[in-house]
Parts: sequence; C-alpha cells; structure tokens
Amino acid sequence: MKLATLCYIRHNNQTLMLHRIKKENDMHAGKWNGLGGKFEPGESPEECAIREMQEESGLLVTNPRLHGVITFPNFAGNDDWYAFLFSATEFTGELIDSPEGVLEWIDNDKVLDLNLWPGDRIFIPWLEQDAFFSAKFVYIDNELETYEVEFYK
Repeated sequence: MKLATLCYIRHNNQTLMLHRIKKENDMHAGKWNGLGGKFEPGESPEECAIREMQEESGLLVTNPRLHGVITFPNFAGNDDWYAFLFSATEFTGELIDSPEGVLEWIDNDKVLDLNLWPGDRIFIPWLEQDAFFSAKFVYIDNELETYEVEFYK
C-alpha cells in the first residue's frame, strides 16, 4: 500500500499542471498531472502535500484544502495507492525547472483538454464541489475500468 498526495495549485483562473516528460520509466510519461507524491515517514497528508508541491514547483503553499481520498487498487500492476486530493490558492515563491516534468499554468476551462488519466477527467471537477469525497478508481492495463464515489457534506 502506498500513501500519496495529489494537489492542484490554482491562481487567476488557472491551474498549475505538470507535463510528465522528463523522467525515464515514468508510469505517467506523457500525461499531465497535478503535483504530489509519496508520504515520507511521520508526515501528515498536509505536510506531504506542502513538501511535494515545493519540491516539484518551488512554490510554498499555505492552507491547502483537502477535498477527498481516492483509492487506486493495484495501480499500474503495482501496490494499492491511496491519494489525498488537495487544492491550494495561497502560495509564495517562484516556479522552478521541475525535475518531474514541465510546469505550465493552464486555463481552468482547458485542463480537461490535456492528456490526462481518464479518472482525472472525472475527479478534477470535484474540486469545485463543496463536499468531501471518498472514491475508488480501478485501472486495468492503464485503462479505467470502473469507479465509484461517495460525497459527504
């Protein structure tokens, strides 16, 4: 089991997205993602999200908002992943040349036009809802097979 965070930094009707084109053997190669990654020992979800966003973008986020948790069973033929989904609008710093890929501010109404994982097209709009969610996305051979979600108000 892997614990991870996924965060979308938003500013001026744009979302900071990461085009994964730099790392060799990257399971996300060619896809656009939010920022995030695996927990380090002892970290809370918020601490992990803040650290990952700073490492990948150079931006220090304050007050990230937790929207929900997504389970990805046996993702890419590996472990089950549990991802805590955040957004953030408050940050300081300047963008860096990310080791993970190319960072770009994308107009919010264009994000779903990017080369995303199919499930991302489903859950990114949930960032606009005023409800916490718990979801499960099942991928087989990198194809989305099913998903389910519960919203909590």
